[in-house]
Formats: sequence, C-alpha cells, structure tokens
Amino acid sequence: MDTETSYLGFRLPHPFIAGASPFGYQLEAIKRLEDAGCAAVVLHSLFEEQITLASRGRIRNRDPLDREFAVALADFPASDDYPLRPQEYAEHINRVKQAIGIPVIGSLNGTSAESWLAFSRIIEQAGADALELNLYEVVTDLSMSGLAVEHQLVEIVKELKRVLKIPIAVKLSPFFAAFGNVARQLDAAGADGLVLFNRFYQPDIDIKTMRPSPQLELSASSELLLRLRWLAILHGRVRPGLAVTGGVATPDDGIKALLAGADVVQLVSALLRHGPGHISAMRQGLERWMEWHKAARLSEVRGRASLKQTEDPAAFERANYIRALQSWSR
Repeated sequence: MDTETSYLGFRLPHPFIAGASPFGYQLEAIKRLEDAGCAAVVLHSLFEEQITLASRGRIRNRDPLDREFAVALADFPASDDYPLRPQEYAEHINRVKQAIGIPVIGSLNGTSAESWLAFSRIIEQAGADALELNLYEVVTDLSMSGLAVEHQLVEIVKELKRVLKIPIAVKLSPFFAAFGNVARQLDAAGADGLVLFNRFYQPDIDIKTMRPSPQLELSASSELLLRLRWLAILHGRVRPGLAVTGGVATPDDGIKALLAGADVVQLVSALLRHGPGHISAMRQGLERWMEWHKAARLSEVRGRASLKQTEDPAAFERANYIRALQSWSR
C-alpha cells in the first residue's frame, strides 16, 4: 500500500508531519518524532520581534527601554523568555540537520520582511530544507484596507523568493474577504506551499482585574471544518502544495483532510496530547481505511471530496448552505 505524498518538493513516505510546536525546542524531542515515523518536522517559530530586539534593540521599531513605549511593549517577552535566541536558532537547525534524516522546515513568525530577509538566508545557510512563514497579524489599524494587507503579504513572499533557494510555505489565516484570490496571488508570487490555517489565540477578559487574559488551548476536531472547506476549494486550482494544520486530532480527521485535497497533515495538538507515538496511529488508521476502500495509492483518493470537478463551486457551496439550514426540524 502506497501512502507516499509530495510537499515542497520532498517525497514523503506518508502525509503526517509535525507542525511548529514546543517539540522543536530540543534535539532529543525532534529525534523522538523521527523515531516515531514522522515524515518531516517544522521547527518552532522564531519571532520577528526576537530578531529586531537582538539585532537593533527594537520591538516594532520602538525601544523597549524608552519610557514612552514601555507600556505598549510591556506584554512582549524578554529575550531570555524565548527558548532560543536568533543565532542559537540557526545553530539549532544545523545540529538538527546533522542528527536526523527527515526534512527540517524552519519557521519565521511575523508581519513584515524588514528583518526576515537577512535572517532567512542565515536559516537557509544553517541547513533548513524549507522555510514556513507564519504571517500572523490581527490588523487593528482602522485605516488599513484589506487590499493593503494582501499586497503586503504578497510582497513579503516575493522578496523572500528573490533571496532564497529553498522552498517557502506560507501559513495563513482564513480571515480574508476573498481567500481564494489571496491563494492565487501567493501562487503567482512563487509560494511553494500554503498552510491552512493559523489559529488566532483570542484573549478572554478577567472580570476581577478588568484586563485581557491570554488563553492557550489545544485544538479539537471541531476546528477542522473550516480547513476542509478551503482545502476542497483550492485543491487542483492552485500550484502550491496544501498543508492542513489545526483540528486534526484523530486518524479520521487526517483522512478527511486528505479527501479534501491536503498534500500533508500537520500535527501539533494531537502530538502534545498523546506524544510522538500518535504518528503511528495516524498512519495505521490511514492504511486501514485505504485497505477497506481497496485504494492502492494515496493519490487515488486525495481530493476525492474536493470541488475540483464541480462545474460551479459557488453554487455548490450555496446549495449546501441552504440545505443545512433547511435540515433543521423540531
């Protein structure tokens, strides 16, 4: 039974890879992922704010030691609070590459390219096989248009593709008015992969202190549906490889993502809950399902539930929306 897939130009024995997580902090943890059968690993993210603080003593172009900006920057972690400093991150990549045999994908998390251009080359030179851009930003500037946000995002990818030889995957949020067009623009800009989707960690409010209270919860299967929808819409209609992240907790979740059109399935919360051995459970679940359906190769079933062959995808989406509403009965 052939579960082989391709992502960012890599031939992988199966589609289950480790997404960016605390597993990337230590070499021994990454070795455990490889020993458990992980097909590739995305290292934890290096934040733009770390890079600018280390290189220029600035966070978002402001001096954290300046009283004028002290309050605005107070919530950012100090340099020592991050697991690795920028230069240590590059050294970590080098050590990991020497120790394991699966593809190693570096990760940069931020909102602009000003500090990434130089450091992305350092990550490439350290031996990373690819780079994942985690473009995480909640736009709070009320004067900034959606078109401007999209333009900035596309320009970042163009700039990085200009200076890097390794493949680039872009991790995105779903909150665009026309996400399909954003995907097409990133395709034209040269992105090699699209990762669907970023999780927005929305703070709660502590009514005792009357202040925001950060919340970090592991994802659950209920979050998968939005990702399935866009995988199904994009499969076969854009060139970049498609990765799903968020909401994959069980083998059935992974199978659904592949049916929708995913090339790989990133696991984070499931690995944090169950440990690296969960990769074997995911792979075995896929193999049993393929055997039951008499599918000899993964390529025979990938995208089977996508909209690639649908004559009018918009009408299909609208029809299913109406059908779902009409299905309710007391």
